[in-house]
Amino acid sequence: MKNPASALLPQPLRRRLLALPAALALAATGASAWADNAPWPNRPLKLVVGFPAGSSPDLTARVLADPLAQALGQPVVVENRVGAGGNIGAAVVAHATDDHTIGLMINGNLTIAKILNPATTYDPLKELQPVSLIAVSPLVLAVPASTATSGAAFFEAARQSGDRWNYGTPGIGTVAHLGMELLKARAGIAPMHVPYPGNPQVITGLIGGQVQMALLPPGLAMSQVKGGKLKAIGVTSAGRSSVVPDVPSLSEAGVKDLNLEIWNAVAAPQSLPRAHVQRLSELLADIVRRPEVRERIAAQGWQVVGTAPEGLAHRIRTDTEAMAEVIRKNDIRPQ
Repeated sequence: MKNPASALLPQPLRRRLLALPAALALAATGASAWADNAPWPNRPLKLVVGFPAGSSPDLTARVLADPLAQALGQPVVVENRVGAGGNIGAAVVAHATDDHTIGLMINGNLTIAKILNPATTYDPLKELQPVSLIAVSPLVLAVPASTATSGAAFFEAARQSGDRWNYGTPGIGTVAHLGMELLKARAGIAPMHVPYPGNPQVITGLIGGQVQMALLPPGLAMSQVKGGKLKAIGVTSAGRSSVVPDVPSLSEAGVKDLNLEIWNAVAAPQSLPRAHVQRLSELLADIVRRPEVRERIAAQGWQVVGTAPEGLAHRIRTDTEAMAEVIRKNDIRPQ
């Protein structure tokens, strides 16, 4: 039986998705001799992040930068290239030809960017190559601290408010945006979308009352919850998550059939030789498993993974198919 989500994708895109694992294998066998033998890196490595300083991807990148620099013997410089839900930074990586630029990206940058907006200036399936899936997490439905205490009471108030309420996200087509559209359908609510440059601005909007709800990474949400500025209604995982075990799942508030996960990953331009990609992948897998790094990433609300390029390629393929269906059903388009 064919995957129904796959049928939603244009034929050229389906072919690229199916060809991704084979392309990785072919690249591995065809790595050039000079790439295997030449010293690399021979100058600072740029780690591009498409979100502001203090955002979840930025924090993860800065945890990785120092140990990766030590392992490579060259500085690793985090560079924030903000905008378009992280796609500006992803485009910088996709078009780099210096062999010293990689990126820390979120789901959408590596999956549905081109599906959501054909005018996107890079194609994640053609111009980026997977390096490693770094970490995964559910999202937390966060609301202002003055909101009704129970999840059931919150959703009842949201239904009564209809489109007079707003929800904030770090951009159109991000996982937070697509996830909220799923939540709206599952919970029978109708808040309007307010996109921001990044999650720090979303949090400011929540605290200030400009938006009434948002799906946030646990690390960002729970620091505000503990400070008394926000309240956590629930997590988007099917059940309670080990990342935030004290927060109920949204299913406990009556929201059924919602299981959503965010992730971040390192990707490289297709121009980066496969030997370098493989080395980066192995180093990152080792780094994220070190107790001190694992603890720092867990403190931000993530569960570390650290896959080979093929593991990230599989995740890209399956998530691209799933999110394409959400985009189609909700007619989500860039502004």
